Amino acid sequence: MIKVSFEKRKQDCLLRADKSSIGRIDEKIKKLCENINQKTNYYTLSSCSGRIVLIKNIKKKQPDLFIFKSHEKIKPSELKEALKIYEKGKENLIFKQEPYIMHIACKTLDDAKNLLKKAQQAGLKHSGIISISGSRIVLEIKGSEQLALPIMEKGKIIVDENFLKVLVEESNKRLSATWEKIKKLEKEIEKK
Repeated sequence: MIKVSFEKRKQDCLLRADKSSIGRIDEKIKKLCENINQKTNYYTLSSCSGRIVLIKNIKKKQPDLFIFKSHEKIKPSELKEALKIYEKGKENLIFKQEPYIMHIACKTLDDAKNLLKKAQQAGLKHSGIISISGSRIVLEIKGSEQLALPIMEKGKIIVDENFLKVLVEESNKRLSATWEKIKKLEKEIEKK
């Protein structure tokens, strides 16, 4: 078997077309990805700057799993509009606000440990080395700001309008907090 170098894997990965649902890197995480990819011993495998979603409460992942998705702050009216489409149906929906997440290939275990330390210094305590297989070491950096709860059962919204407002407000605050941690990590990485 031919062993492919880290440099070759990095080059191949960075030249591939973006397979994400939006087809590009989120703007709020783009600079951080670029900073990491400029480093000799790292490259990003995947990233998301955080998002607010409505998803179907189903066991298997399907193409139409997502009802609503935003990588920006939202208004209560946007959430209500998305929910309105499924009222009087049979769907069970879950509301989620998810933190930012990145997967980074690291050349050596020491490289992974060094970047993990910077992530922890930026307040990203839910980060860690998630894979060491052969010559591939993967670090996951993840925020902790998240919410998840059922919001619709059998086509009936199970929370009132005031709760929807509070939910959107809290989710927007948590997105802001996750974006601040992205900036903190950018600063940690720029340090010599």
